Amino acid sequence: MVVLLSCARRPLPVPPPVYDKGQVIEGVASWYGKDYHGKPTASGEIYDMYGITAAHKTLPLGTVVQVTRKEKGKSVILKINDRGPFIEGREIDLSFGAAQALDMVNDGLAPVQIAILKIPASGAGSIAGDYTLQVGSFSIKTNAESLLQTLRQEYPDVYLTTNETWKAKYYRVRLGRFKSRDSAEELASQLRQKGYVVYLTRGDH
Repeated sequence: MVVLLSCARRPLPVPPPVYDKGQVIEGVASWYGKDYHGKPTASGEIYDMYGITAAHKTLPLGTVVQVTRKEKGKSVILKINDRGPFIEGREIDLSFGAAQALDMVNDGLAPVQIAILKIPASGAGSIAGDYTLQVGSFSIKTNAESLLQTLRQEYPDVYLTTNETWKAKYYRVRLGRFKSRDSAEELASQLRQKGYVVYLTRGDH
C-alpha cells in the first residue's frame, strides 16, 4: 500500500476587502458610549465618546467617511479609529457624539450609507521608524504562531507583535526591518507572488 503524505501550506488569512475613494457601503449602524470612554482604541487613540469617530471591521484605520441616515436627512463626517462592531448584521459602530449627530441615540440601531471620502496612504499615522511587512493579524495566538513557523523556514527575521485594545488582543506576524520603502516593497512583491497577503507598515505600530 502506498501512502501519500501532503505537505500543503496551511490556510492563509482571508484578505480584507479592497476599498476605493467614493465607494458607498450600506448597512446598520450602532453606537458605543460611556463603558469604553477613556479606553484605547485599535488605532492607539483614546476613545472619546463625545468625539466624532467610529469603529469598522475592515476599513483602514484613519479612513474618513460620511455616514448618512437617509430617513432623518442627517449625515456626519468622521474618522475610523477603532475596530468593530463584532455583532453579526452590524456594519459600523459610532461614537456617542456621532450617534447624536444622526439622531439615533434613542433608537440604538439605524440603517445608514457610508461614503468613503479619504483612505490613508500606507503607513499613515505611524510613528517614524524603519519599514516592516505585516503578513497576518489574528485574534487567536495559535493561528499567528502557525504562520510564524511557516514563514520562519524561509525568513529567519519574522517576528510576532501584539496590539491589545479593550475589545480584543491581536497577534501580528511581521517580517524584516527596512531602511527604505523600495526594499520593503521588493520583498512584499515576492511574498504576494507566493500567495501571502502583505501590508507595508512602519515601526511596530
